[in-house]
Amino acid sequence: MHTKNILTAGKDLKDAKKAMIFLHGRGGTAQDILSLADHLPVEDFALFAPQATGNTWYPYSFLAPPAQNEPGLSSALEILKDLLDEIQLQGIAAENIYFAGFSQGACLTAEFVTRNASRYGGVIIFTGGLIGDRIYENYKGDFAGTPVFIGSGNPDAHVPVERVKETQQIMQEMNARVEVKIYDNRPHTISRDEIELAVKFIFE
Repeated sequence: MHTKNILTAGKDLKDAKKAMIFLHGRGGTAQDILSLADHLPVEDFALFAPQATGNTWYPYSFLAPPAQNEPGLSSALEILKDLLDEIQLQGIAAENIYFAGFSQGACLTAEFVTRNASRYGGVIIFTGGLIGDRIYENYKGDFAGTPVFIGSGNPDAHVPVERVKETQQIMQEMNARVEVKIYDNRPHTISRDEIELAVKFIFE
């Protein structure tokens, strides 16, 4: 189970009109992923980065049967739901709330927004996809045109391209505008090109 521990930066929530939630990867930290904000046009945003207890959101691969990743997975999703509710209670509408994650955090981002689809400001998935040994029927809501950027490598050590494409298809069926960029033989990292493409697609 995760203890609620959320790093904040940027504007105070009460002064901001927009918010962004960042999710770190396995072994990473909230501080690490929050540094991504330096490369995004989010100067006027309230920024949030939950910290996974033990630096890991769930113990096994995102392709494992979900039951094997409990209770970490459900606990992580619950922390995100609580955070989203808190931001909205402060008067920021879903369409002004953005998400970004890398690796395990990208998988968690994809899973959370697709289980709770709405018109969000935008979603950035740096090397990730929907969680599970197969696609489950856990997804509901309507993205209503939310822009979603997914970047990944082929091959990637953790995220197969097939799952990226399945994720794209499901999100599109739920009315997201999804742009996918696959980089041949790229290491498991976030590239400058990916960031630039995401910024253009999500913020411009």
